[in-house]
Amino acid sequence: MTTLPRISRRRMLGGAAASAAVAFPMINTGSYRLHAASPKTYSKRAVDLIAQSLVIDMLGVLKITLTNDFYAAPMTPQDRADFKAASITGMHHSYGIGGPDAYSEVLSYMGQSLGYCSRNPDVFTLIDKAADLDLAKKQGKVGVILGVQSSEHFRTPADVKLFHQIGQRCSQLTYNAQNLLGSGSTERVDGGVTDFGVSIIEAMNKVGMLVDVSHCGPRTTLDAIEISPRPIAITHSNCRALVDHPRLKTDEAIKALAAKGGVMGITGVRMFVRDREPTGIGHIADHVDHVAKLVGIEHVGIGTDADLNGYDDMEPEAYARLKASYKSSYGFRDKIDTDGFDHPMKIYDLTEELIRRNYSDKNIAAVLGGNFRRLLAQTWGG
Repeated sequence: MTTLPRISRRRMLGGAAASAAVAFPMINTGSYRLHAASPKTYSKRAVDLIAQSLVIDMLGVLKITLTNDFYAAPMTPQDRADFKAASITGMHHSYGIGGPDAYSEVLSYMGQSLGYCSRNPDVFTLIDKAADLDLAKKQGKVGVILGVQSSEHFRTPADVKLFHQIGQRCSQLTYNAQNLLGSGSTERVDGGVTDFGVSIIEAMNKVGMLVDVSHCGPRTTLDAIEISPRPIAITHSNCRALVDHPRLKTDEAIKALAAKGGVMGITGVRMFVRDREPTGIGHIADHVDHVAKLVGIEHVGIGTDADLNGYDDMEPEAYARLKASYKSSYGFRDKIDTDGFDHPMKIYDLTEELIRRNYSDKNIAAVLGGNFRRLLAQTWGG
């Protein structure tokens, strides 16, 4: 659901304390406290799994922000501690930018993102090919995958190559509304991928840019899967079979995606996780279970659709503006974040839940990032 009305979308305040992230073994319990500011402990198995696995969040923005201040300001010690503790190998930093000024606004957004990463090379590294994710893991850095959650900045197919050269590696065809490529998920009628959309998908495949259909309508989603010769992604969505929400994907779409070799990232946005209270991490894992049972474990991953801390501690005015910017069909409740999935170490909590559900180490590693690593290699090379 990450969107950007004019360059930047949202600002997150708070997070864990600004102390160094160091592992403290709890010898008597066989568990570990991994963030000096957090009282939580995690099992040795979970800690070892994350240490040994690529962890790829296929929609994890650097910071939820409503202003440009974040990109201009230096990283705080708190930010550094939080990114270290999170153990994210690859983060797909992507906003929804559309409208008549999309071309210039995406250029500005990408320039700001590139500048921020280049000014903090001890924390971030930019991802170009799949092998860069392996290097990021080795170096203990966060690999930043630049994307856009709309393709309205592509005025012609030639623009796809231009933005690929700048650094864009993933593009969602539509946001929630209709555009020149196809229909969004909250449109009343979905006419599918247009002729222009076909030309953009062809151009994306030619340069090696991942096609994303997370916010696309049902017909546009199915059309894109069929049209693209390469597998594509649903980087951040959940299962319509579990929650009847227009932004979520039907079993038909999930089966079609898997049949072409695609991967679906499960999100922690509350109203996409469960349609009633309580809504916790176990309900996120229910969507992992559903995809795994429906099409196989090799087609499911993670796309949190948030920054490290989530949405619910935004400034009240910004939080209200965020909710007001969506159609009523989004069905926001009091909270946007899922309980327990709103802090830098949330991937550890999800890993513990998958362990409780008797997933094997191999399958957990696939969900954490192995599946998206495979898909990105097929799309990008390397």
